[in-house]
Amino acid sequence: MPPLYNRAMATHRPQFFDPATEQGVLRLSIAASLLLAAAAVVFGLLANSSLIIFDGIYGLIDVVMTWLSLLVARLIALSTQTDALQSRLNQRFTMGFWHLEPIVLGVSGTLMIGAALYALVNAVDALMSGGRHIALGPAIAFAGLSIVGEGALAWFILRANRRIGSEFIALDAKNWVIAASMSACYLLAFLGGVLVQGTSWAWVGPYIDPAILAFVCVLVMIAPLGTVRRALAGILLVTPPELQAHVDAVARAIVAKHGFVEHRSYVAQVGRGEQIELFFVVPENDPPRPLVEWDQLRDEIGDALGEASPDRWLTIMFTTDREWTI
Repeated sequence: MPPLYNRAMATHRPQFFDPATEQGVLRLSIAASLLLAAAAVVFGLLANSSLIIFDGIYGLIDVVMTWLSLLVARLIALSTQTDALQSRLNQRFTMGFWHLEPIVLGVSGTLMIGAALYALVNAVDALMSGGRHIALGPAIAFAGLSIVGEGALAWFILRANRRIGSEFIALDAKNWVIAASMSACYLLAFLGGVLVQGTSWAWVGPYIDPAILAFVCVLVMIAPLGTVRRALAGILLVTPPELQAHVDAVARAIVAKHGFVEHRSYVAQVGRGEQIELFFVVPENDPPRPLVEWDQLRDEIGDALGEASPDRWLTIMFTTDREWTI
């Protein structure tokens, strides 16, 4: 499947916040994150709430990582274009930019976990020190505004990603869902603080902010674990079992059909890129074939593996010497 950004460029200059492209959606997410993070810091200081301040810091980290995701998506798209810039990029990065995608995803998830762990330690310290008094008015106002804004953005980004199918956007949408859920927890907790004022439960008030912060931090630490695991698999070139099975099935069929001795395959999934290397051992007494016939066989194998894509790196070799397959 060709890069979505290229399709837009073929007819007109795409909009800066084009919801039909990966880069447009990520730009929109960056702008919204900056606004909400700034609002969180302001409201957090007004309310003396470490919970809301953490929300702002979480948002700023998300802005930085989303910007990096946008940069990588742009590089991947540019590396598959047929122009002078693409030529210069390929001269410097002959293996493409797919390897950057799992690196960015892994760093993003790790930073989120690290920030949440630090905030969790502070929350536990506040709980052990008698809690923290906060101004509930600004806190409730911020929580309500955040639920509306973050929920709307999560819905919009998830809807846009149905057409785009980007791992970067999927992670970003997950972060917005987490943010909206966190804001809902904030609102319930702050409303609870209002209800206990002037009652025998008033002593609970100072503990609301650090207690909810600790709860939210645990959720934030759990959510990116799957993304970090997949990113590490991509960085370490772990072979996906399903892709390996498909490649081997196609190769075995080719071996049986053309009377080859055996095959050997090397498969990895690096971000959105599939890297496939296939070696076929041909009998030494096999009659010579024209090069065009070998190319036709490569086309047959490529078609059997699936539709060609700029994100598939496919190498097919034929040899009579098994040592070349190792």
